[in-house]
Amino acid sequence: MQALRFDTAVENILEREKRFDAGAYFLLKEALDFTLKRTREEGGEERHVSGKELIHGFRDHALQEFGPMAFTLLREWGVHTCSDAGDMVFELIEEGMFGKQDSDTRENFADHYDFAEAFLLPYLPQGVSLERAQAADRENPGSDGNLESPVSPAPQDAS
Repeated sequence: MQALRFDTAVENILEREKRFDAGAYFLLKEALDFTLKRTREEGGEERHVSGKELIHGFRDHALQEFGPMAFTLLREWGVHTCSDAGDMVFELIEEGMFGKQDSDTRENFADHYDFAEAFLLPYLPQGVSLERAQAADRENPGSDGNLESPVSPAPQDAS
């Protein structure tokens, strides 16, 4: 897939679909490459990835690339749920940028994880719940960043 052609495909999508920022489509393309590489390393050959594999690769790649800012960036780009990522996949399929098997559906992307849990929870310090962090965010929607953030810069070890 050539970069110029992908750029043009994203421009075409943005003319008809205004929900998502261009950056979200480029992240999704990178996430597909990331997921294909991972499946190749695990199975020894490149193959079609399922919606489940891609949506988990999307999460893992976004966390790797953007860390604690992934959740904020995805919200800024209009991506709030796994289903949103699935909608973007099907826009890219329509443009001929991603392949599709007959068994692939938008529903394959739905409800694999909650975005707040997936993108915030790994960065919360011990003792701070997701609910507490979200409540603090609602109480200070216009914060200038001078308040102490409940998010730590590195994921906490789950062990």
